[in-house]
Amino acid sequence: MNEKNYSSPIGLRSIHVTDPFWKQEMELVRTEVIPYQWDALNDRVEGAAPSYCMHNFKAAGKINAEKRTKGADYVEPTYTFRGFEALPEDPKKPEADKFYGFVFQDSDFSKWIEAVGYSLTQHPDSKLEELADGAIDIVCGAQQEDGYLDTYYIINGRDKTFSNLRDHHELYCFGHLTEGAVAYYEATGKDKLLKAVCRFADYIADYFGEDEGKCKGYPGHEIAEMALVRLYDATGEEKYLKLAKYFVDERGKRPYYFDKEHPEGIPKGKEQDLRYQYHQAHLPVREQSEAVGHAVRAVYLYSGMADVARLTKDEELFAACERLWDSIVDEKMYITGGIGATHLGEAFSFPYDLPNDTAYAETCASIGLIFFARRMLQIKADSRYANVMERALYNGVLSGMALDGKSFFYVNPLEVNPIACQRDERKFHVKPVRQKWFGCACCPPNIARLLSSIGSYAYTENENTLFVHLYMGGEIEKLVGNQKVDIKVTSELPWNGKVCIEVKNAPKDFILAVRIPDWSNQPVIGADDWSMQDGYCYIKKEWKESETIEFDFPMEAALFMASDKVREDVGKAAVARGPIVYCLEEADNGADLHLLSIEANPAITVRDKEICGQKIKAIEVSGLREHKGSDAALYHKLQETKKENVTLRYVPYHMWANRGENEMQVWTRYH
Repeated sequence: MNEKNYSSPIGLRSIHVTDPFWKQEMELVRTEVIPYQWDALNDRVEGAAPSYCMHNFKAAGKINAEKRTKGADYVEPTYTFRGFEALPEDPKKPEADKFYGFVFQDSDFSKWIEAVGYSLTQHPDSKLEELADGAIDIVCGAQQEDGYLDTYYIINGRDKTFSNLRDHHELYCFGHLTEGAVAYYEATGKDKLLKAVCRFADYIADYFGEDEGKCKGYPGHEIAEMALVRLYDATGEEKYLKLAKYFVDERGKRPYYFDKEHPEGIPKGKEQDLRYQYHQAHLPVREQSEAVGHAVRAVYLYSGMADVARLTKDEELFAACERLWDSIVDEKMYITGGIGATHLGEAFSFPYDLPNDTAYAETCASIGLIFFARRMLQIKADSRYANVMERALYNGVLSGMALDGKSFFYVNPLEVNPIACQRDERKFHVKPVRQKWFGCACCPPNIARLLSSIGSYAYTENENTLFVHLYMGGEIEKLVGNQKVDIKVTSELPWNGKVCIEVKNAPKDFILAVRIPDWSNQPVIGADDWSMQDGYCYIKKEWKESETIEFDFPMEAALFMASDKVREDVGKAAVARGPIVYCLEEADNGADLHLLSIEANPAITVRDKEICGQKIKAIEVSGLREHKGSDAALYHKLQETKKENVTLRYVPYHMWANRGENEMQVWTRYH
């Protein structure tokens, strides 16, 4: 690890996103998604699954108020675990002192407030800030005197606090609350929620650790690791980094901590088997080389590992991150940047098992992959990380939200037959249309917080270098020494490959490092003095007072094949152009997409098209449609099949299912 290669995200206050494509997405989050999700958190969305998130915080605050009133006479409620708590008969009238929802329901607020914080940096909004302040008052009102802040145990009883780390998500909820608190503090300067989080973090740091007498546990669902690093960055408190490192180092050690919690689950005679792969706790993290288990948990852990590796200069830990990255990208990632192939455990499957019609590919998993990619880029600017980050962002993430921002996919398959989703139990997890909300609503607010902070993924910096990882139009301020450099990026992506970067007031030691995308052949770089390293073009020169550098990344529509180890895709091809993966929809091609095929050496045409009011580039490919006749027997002798010449009409994958329920497929047979 070369510390000179390290970089940090540029603060969102130093970035003003102007990009037409991404500004539209950010405005959608600001004007539609954030208000909509606030209504969802307060159970005001007609026809959507109730959240009960804010109800639970109010109920916990009521308990605290009673505690203060009754003093020593207060009696803690009796603890009863029922998993997902029984819902009230009338969703509009939950009992004021009861917990409803999943054990991790608190995190819905945390991701919402994080998105609000990011949004406020780009678009100050006094009414939204006032609403957020009121919500923070409710949340902080639920905090116990000792700093503990998790409504499930506050309402049900503190006697079981941290008694089931494997399943009960207290540290997961803490992690998300920390991310939200830091984001809101950095946006507004208001530290009420940040102080509450620090008190909770102090409580956790006193409870867990290497010191004698402390609990030797670690999170069942990871995120606390990278959240603690962020809290360390915001406060400078070394104990938060130390705790993050402890959680990373302790994970997977023998005897398994989760066995202490759940001795009933230890297989007889198999004490040495690799249990807890689902939680990535089967081995110490430095010994792990294959991405396994719950996909979201995995990439959240790997992100925390990368953070700790960078800050502690841990070569061994970084090497583990590289192995796990390679395992995902080389063996377990869909062409869309989706990860987590099986709905059984929302998990990674075995290498090269990437089914299309039963894919899970949770939206949160692609978001977590982006977190991991950005953190690897902070250690080393290598285009292989940014290429994947871009692929996941434009495809696996954007597909999770409708174009109007009011419905969402949890699961992102690569092939859909609506009737199978309704009648085949193996595919019940696949939905042909997006849902208004979810009882387990991790994905919608996760999308909102990522898109609201997208500038911090497009650009990172070190002392004298600006790294351009994503071609996103914006205005950036960067300090080189004491000199402020103004950079303006103009981009026509994702539909065209022209990028223009204007640099003003740059000193001679300023370096501009621009990723060369893997999808572009023979890019044109409009500068004389540059060198290539790990897929980045480094421009270092005697800068004029104002200078403009133009890049042209040719963007051709092309057919892609999968490795022949991916059995589901043998003999099939996918279509992509630039960073966008395309798909066929019944709306453009008629029913029975499985009867379509791409002809050998097809003609490929890029055309302008409009979907739901958005202008895009669509792709037409010459192909064939089979006709066997409706009277053909279920099984019959091999015969020549009648084929009709047709034009296959492809649209961007992330835009599918915005024109009603219909079939969809990414991979199509190729002759």
